[in-house]
Amino acid sequence: MEYNTKRNFLKLREYGRNVQNLVGKITEVDEDGTRNRYAHTMVELMKMINPNVKEGPEYEQKVWDDLHIISNFEMNVESPYPTPDKSILGKKPDRVRYNSNRIRFKHYGKNMELFIQKAVELDDPEEKEVAIIHIGKLMKTFFNVWNKDNVDDAVIVKNIKELSNGELTIDIEKVREGNLFESKRRPDQRNYSRDNTNSNNRNRNNNNRNRNNNNQKRRRN
Repeated sequence: MEYNTKRNFLKLREYGRNVQNLVGKITEVDEDGTRNRYAHTMVELMKMINPNVKEGPEYEQKVWDDLHIISNFEMNVESPYPTPDKSILGKKPDRVRYNSNRIRFKHYGKNMELFIQKAVELDDPEEKEVAIIHIGKLMKTFFNVWNKDNVDDAVIVKNIKELSNGELTIDIEKVREGNLFESKRRPDQRNYSRDNTNSNNRNRNNNNRNRNNNNQKRRRN
């Protein structure tokens, strides 16, 4: 009985040892045309072994690369793709660098800082004020999501000034008097539905009352 520990090292486990043995036999074929034909048949067989993998150009090339890997890069075959380099084996992926950007107020996010920077670059004072008001609305919305307590407009004005390094300012009294940082909310859908239902019920009752009155008049006549 032959144990796995005494067999050759299995290159790619997903294809199994029988595929590896067949690839070894194909590599030993001397006649180029026969070897190429066997190799193409072998690739189709390897695809059938993994039917759940999505078909596509990248997958097709991967199977051919696997064929070369199983043959230890010794198979001389006319492949539709270039023969991969041996260095791909055991190659570690490039290390992903962590984002080192420091966010001053995380509940506002990095995009808000970029938005403020764009507003700082505006030259027209009116456009800049409109941008500040829009930024204030967004920041107040984000703040309320992060902290359920209602935030004072002065806090938002202060945060805008800090994030813009003092470039963006607005009169806090003007903000409070005009409720400039308050977003326009849609009417409560539940209240709308309730009012609409009550109105329909009143109309239905009035129609029933009128119908009854008409029936009583006909009987009298």
